Amino acid sequence: MFMPASQLAGLYSPLDIPESGKQSFTDYSRWRLLVNDGGRHTWQYLRSDEECERWPQNEVDKYWTGQPLNLPALPKANTPLEAARNGYTFYKHLQSHDGHWAGEYGGPMFLLPGLVIGSYAAGLGFKKEERLEMIRYLLNRAHPEDGGWGIHIEGHSTVFGTALNYVALRILGVNADHPVAVKARTTLHKLGGATGAPAWGKFWLAVLNVYDWEGVNPIPPELWLFPEWVPFHPHRWWIHTRNVYIPMSYLYGIRFKMNENDLICSLREELYPTDYHRIYWPAQRNNIASGDIYSPHTVVLDAMNVALSMYETCAIPAIRKASLKRAYELVVREDENTDYQTIGPVSKMMNLLCRFYVEGADTEVYRQHAIKRADFMWLGAEGMMMCGTNGSQLWDIGFITQALVETGLAKEEDNKESLERALGWLDVCQIRENPKHYESAYRHRTKGAWPFSTKEQGYTVSDCTGEGLKSVLYLQNQVEGTEKAISDERLFDAVDTLLTMQNDQGGFASYELVRGPKWLEWLNPAEVFGDIMIEFCYPECTTSVITSLSIFRRHYPNYRSTEIEYANCTIRKAIKWLHEVQKPEGGWVGSWGICFTYATQFALESLSLAGEDYTNSPAVRRACDFLLAKQRQDGGWGESYKSCELVAWIEHENTQVVQTCWATMALMYAGYPNPEPIERAVKLVMSRQLPDGSWPQEAIEGVFNKNCAISYPNFKFSFSIWMLGKAHHYLKELKEQRCESND
Repeated sequence: MFMPASQLAGLYSPLDIPESGKQSFTDYSRWRLLVNDGGRHTWQYLRSDEECERWPQNEVDKYWTGQPLNLPALPKANTPLEAARNGYTFYKHLQSHDGHWAGEYGGPMFLLPGLVIGSYAAGLGFKKEERLEMIRYLLNRAHPEDGGWGIHIEGHSTVFGTALNYVALRILGVNADHPVAVKARTTLHKLGGATGAPAWGKFWLAVLNVYDWEGVNPIPPELWLFPEWVPFHPHRWWIHTRNVYIPMSYLYGIRFKMNENDLICSLREELYPTDYHRIYWPAQRNNIASGDIYSPHTVVLDAMNVALSMYETCAIPAIRKASLKRAYELVVREDENTDYQTIGPVSKMMNLLCRFYVEGADTEVYRQHAIKRADFMWLGAEGMMMCGTNGSQLWDIGFITQALVETGLAKEEDNKESLERALGWLDVCQIRENPKHYESAYRHRTKGAWPFSTKEQGYTVSDCTGEGLKSVLYLQNQVEGTEKAISDERLFDAVDTLLTMQNDQGGFASYELVRGPKWLEWLNPAEVFGDIMIEFCYPECTTSVITSLSIFRRHYPNYRSTEIEYANCTIRKAIKWLHEVQKPEGGWVGSWGICFTYATQFALESLSLAGEDYTNSPAVRRACDFLLAKQRQDGGWGESYKSCELVAWIEHENTQVVQTCWATMALMYAGYPNPEPIERAVKLVMSRQLPDGSWPQEAIEGVFNKNCAISYPNFKFSFSIWMLGKAHHYLKELKEQRCESND
């Protein structure tokens, strides 16, 4: 089953690597972003001059690889609307031929190691150019001070990040005596060595056979054999968690590990400050470095692990065999539901290993998994990374299209063709049917939904469906001359799906209804993430649904009006829940963006559509006062990702354009009557705009699971354009109102 060591070594032969990754290790003029209809994008390296001539590099290729576009300077903006127009003039250069905006979705530093370790264990290689740029990314992302890596690009060095990324470097072809490897290894040993890795780190190291499975807390596949009514049955877990633990439990159940080779034997010596063969592995199960822990083990979890460890010593072979069969069935169904994408990059590589182990390398399944790895690999100016999904295509196109409509830029002739292509992509991206394996794979309805990324990936997400629906309603109803690409029936399908997603308390979760009790969080085994065991209701998801349904009912007042609008209806229940979760100081906690500025903007938009504003709502006034208290002297806002970890406002060392836009839009949605803070914010954002209309990348924008930040680099375009254009009209209206009042 496993590839011979000599053949595997040929795929990962040592490379001569410079000490610094500041300069590209490949010829960036030869890289091309291949975009297929539907939004699938993969990076290709052209090795011949003839190929380069036939496929010339475009502005998208150049921008994302950090090459100069050499665009002319635009006329200096004298008004916010002119600045917004300049912003979109630039951003149109980054629109793909199929209508969407491609972009990076990186940031977490535990994803690329999973790609590398999983590929290595399954006997899959990479092109030399890919290996070189992955190495360069890891070199560039190592902390200058200590040479380690964190859980994400802005986080402090941890055992999780340092151990896994060190291993990735070594597999990719970096010698142990390379200065970056030496520095990282020194830091890892100071942190106590790889035995202090959290659970997911221990898992990947065990798969690689550089950590013993006896040092991993049990991940029994038998949980899938329990009756579905049991409160802790895995189908009640949050969908990302269960889709990781399905293949993880299978690989644990068979104790999958690579055969020994020279590299593995060497890594066993390099990863630990003590002799690998003298480590008592059972004692390492709960050994987690203090700097890694975000969610400590509960007494309940520790007790459960003790019981499960006892079970592992006497597991009944027939039951283990049945449970492995059940877990593998679910792995196969996930692959088939998503065309081998799976829901995310972690489960993607674990599913690959499961399929490889059972079915071997000479199969179409193996080939498809190998091909689809590229969908998660993104080339940026600092090298090649692995993204948090196969992209954020729908999410990004939703915001920019809404921005153009609300600012009036959609009506300008120069933008019509661009918006027609965007609507065409929204048409292609909508999911038209339920999954192939629907109830048997514990999936929620998908017919009519929009996903986070592409239709192929195929998962319903509540806020993505809301933003997709809102974008289509805007484009088809508020932009004169736009062809109606998406029928009423398909819009109704989207509404029908949204109406199935409201929880009893009124809020909306992400992928499906909340299925499990809150006490399941006591069993969170991951240590580095928070709130991962079940779905939770989120302000951002709830407000996206409120806004989309509010706009839908304007155009279709008779469709399911009783449920949407009247009595104890969807919108009113959601608004009630939104009020209940507002923090006493006035903000809302963001779970997918940083943090209070992000969620508060969404909340005030939805409240405004329900008729609540600064003049009539104490909740809205409190939210505005909260934001205004955080505005800086330069007119902007700056919030650290630490706000998400600590659930309290933590200032960033620098003012951030994106957060300034979120806070300013929140004030405008609230109808805040004083123009001065809005004018100051506008001035700040305009001052950061470059002559070609773009904005430079600043701090990381997104977050998930409380503790891991993730990048949304397209936000600096969509929200800056949106805020500036909206502020132009808003400030003009305030001025007119004051003139009328004075008269």
